[in-house]
Amino acid sequence: MRPPRPGPRSTLFSVAAVTVTAGSLLIAPHPAGAADPKPPVREGSALPRGAAQAPASAAQRALTAPVADLADTAGSGRGYPREQVLSPDPENPADKSIKLGLTPYHAIAPKLNALQRLGDRVSVEVAGRSAGGHRLYLVTVTAPETARQARDQARMRELIEESPQSAAKDPAVKKSYKTPVFFNNNIHGNEWEGTDASLKLIERLATASDGRTRDLLAHSRLYFNITANPDGRIAGTRTNAGGFDMNRDFVTASQPEVRAIRQIEIDKQPAVMLDLHGYVNGTLIEPTTPPHGENYEYDLFLKNTYANALGMESAVNGLGYTPEKDGVDPAQIPFRDAEEGWDDWPPVFTPQYAAFHGTVAAHTVEIPLQVNNAAYESLPVDELRRRSAVNVDVAGAALRATLDFVREHRTSLIADQIEVFRRGATGAAQVPVSEETVPGVPGIGPEDVYTTVFPRAYVIPAGGAQRSATAAARLVDHLLANDVRVTRATRSFRLGGRSYAKGSYVVDMRQPKRGLANVLLADGRDISDKVSVMYDISGWSLGRLWGATVEEARSGRPASVPARPVTAAGRVGYVAPRGDLRLRLDSPQEIAALNSLLRDGVSVRQAADGSVLVPSSARRKAEALARSYDVVFDATRSVGGTPLHRVRVAAAVTAGELFALREMNFDVVPVSTAVLNAGFDWSGADVLFVSSGLSYGGLNTSARTALTGFLSGHGLVGRGAAGAAIASATGQLKATAVQGNGDANGVVRVVNSGGAVTGGAPDHSFVYAPVWFTDLGGDVTVEQSYGTGNPLVSGHWRPLDDGTGGPAAAAGQPSVVSGPNAVLFGTEPLFRDHPKGEFPQVGRALLRVS
Repeated sequence: MRPPRPGPRSTLFSVAAVTVTAGSLLIAPHPAGAADPKPPVREGSALPRGAAQAPASAAQRALTAPVADLADTAGSGRGYPREQVLSPDPENPADKSIKLGLTPYHAIAPKLNALQRLGDRVSVEVAGRSAGGHRLYLVTVTAPETARQARDQARMRELIEESPQSAAKDPAVKKSYKTPVFFNNNIHGNEWEGTDASLKLIERLATASDGRTRDLLAHSRLYFNITANPDGRIAGTRTNAGGFDMNRDFVTASQPEVRAIRQIEIDKQPAVMLDLHGYVNGTLIEPTTPPHGENYEYDLFLKNTYANALGMESAVNGLGYTPEKDGVDPAQIPFRDAEEGWDDWPPVFTPQYAAFHGTVAAHTVEIPLQVNNAAYESLPVDELRRRSAVNVDVAGAALRATLDFVREHRTSLIADQIEVFRRGATGAAQVPVSEETVPGVPGIGPEDVYTTVFPRAYVIPAGGAQRSATAAARLVDHLLANDVRVTRATRSFRLGGRSYAKGSYVVDMRQPKRGLANVLLADGRDISDKVSVMYDISGWSLGRLWGATVEEARSGRPASVPARPVTAAGRVGYVAPRGDLRLRLDSPQEIAALNSLLRDGVSVRQAADGSVLVPSSARRKAEALARSYDVVFDATRSVGGTPLHRVRVAAAVTAGELFALREMNFDVVPVSTAVLNAGFDWSGADVLFVSSGLSYGGLNTSARTALTGFLSGHGLVGRGAAGAAIASATGQLKATAVQGNGDANGVVRVVNSGGAVTGGAPDHSFVYAPVWFTDLGGDVTVEQSYGTGNPLVSGHWRPLDDGTGGPAAAAGQPSVVSGPNAVLFGTEPLFRDHPKGEFPQVGRALLRVS
């Protein structure tokens, strides 16, 4: 057992009971003692605070931005270097980098143009654009290659993934394949210095004539994502222009910057990568504490990541900075130096996601001296620049040490990458880590052993067994975008003891990237008993939360299924040729299509089961929407229903929720306590949605009067404690909202009551700081409840020390409730654009009460 890392430790949230009555709110802390103290954790709040104000243009770019094709293929005709003259960006004196003496975004393009002119080693490509519209620059540094040599490199890269057993025996791979290395910088916009360290290193590599550099570049390709977050670099924010922390977005890849990184991982297939961050003093260098992701080939990952970490630690400490002279503590390696608190369990972080694409040494590196947030505003400029200079130096040391590691171990690094893909392709068992299986890594114990048993296949059924054809197609396209291999049945078949229709999709788990397929589709695991607390999400499952029916096949022969590989899901959009139309509301696309109809003035009615009825006169509009959103308009003879109208939402919500509302095509006006206090025009809104950043107690008298007046004739949708508090203060709904363990999160079982809000909804949901409701008023309806027994399927949810706040307390309790003019959610149905199958519940709620 590794010793706990010394340092300040905070306490967990206490469970609180929030009593929601007509006009009053009581928050009563439980008399429990303090919970176990938290260990040190990753920087940044897991739950967003405040109301998001991101512009609609950022969401539009994120939803529509194309992904650049960065692949070299065996048939391509381009060598290296690949030079281009980048047009300049307008000078921006407000760029937050300037105060630190660092490179502002507008200076990067001229700098890259100058670096390309230094010789024949530096190439620049535009990997995409940010949510704010800024270019993302990918720099490649390598020895020159003819077109033929580049094609040979592409052939070997493809062989390594597609036929790893052949690659392991190919002498050309061992002799000539260039080790791909990836340096990702500045994904958190206010952690700047990785960009500057990389620019310095590129300049040195461009002109160095020593033998070590020539040898390195002859046998490696070095890829630099110069700034992964130009929006945040300019604005001095952790997030991009859409308000997203992109180092939490790799399961869903909702943001264009993340999709660009994903494509680099796929197209360049790095064996080694660094993700440069700040600020932890002393410099924190992964590998991590437990729990470790169970879908990795962790023995190979730990072997290489730990070895490179030792080299980086030596290089950083060798710079000579001291606590007394410079305020810089010695570097630390969490795997060796801490017991828990800095884990690699979820694949939402860049290095952890990279491991599923064959990266066998991947690190977050946290440079030491804080220059962002309060320090940026309060410290003298000279001190900020001193700190930034130290940070650039430290980041540079980590980069150079990694290059030394690559030069010395390139053969074994590629061999281990090949082995990752071989195990996946052949269905080989994972190798549990131990001091015997991973020699050279001290302190490995049973707490480090996480493995899984992969199913033989996953099936995404077609026909009547599929809950939502639209959701299924979206899921298949997402798997393909992640380089997961999918086939589609050309006729009906049986697999794992079940029968499936023609058109069903099959994910054979004997494929090179089986770990990625499983981490996206599997239920996951309840790890509540493994560690005391997790910082970020502990449970996720696109198979459970994206709205499609997905089934495991534990046995059978997927290779015998009559099927063809697919490169895109089959289109399912359809409009019945005659009669009135029925549109189900089971996916975000269907809500978006409905909102488009309402915006165009189409007379739409809602049926009791939550679906909507569209008149035959709107068939042409329906046909266009079926093509745009890939949704189905079936014929119906139903009559009646509740008339619907265009819904304009005033929203005090998180960035992920704001993005999800715009994805569903709602007209949204962001609001907050400050916005209402400044005098908000409620005439432009039909409904209020509150989850974050709006406090009734913080409103001035006129703002309270205006809010209460609005809600006297309009509806409220609330999520979590903030939504419950507004419902109470304005007399919208009588219930007691009980807040569970504030750190609990994961996938939970739920029971839906049917009706307009949850009719036909999935039987799983997502929670973070779960809430449930008791003491319901006579006019309050239970729309959904937590499952009985232990509702947690995967994630981390412990009770507090007095036994309250845990899953047993929530079991069977209402998780979604409604009144005549309000709906309250205790779950997280729009969390980070993640549980897409739950989005329609919020969409339906907004339609119901507007």
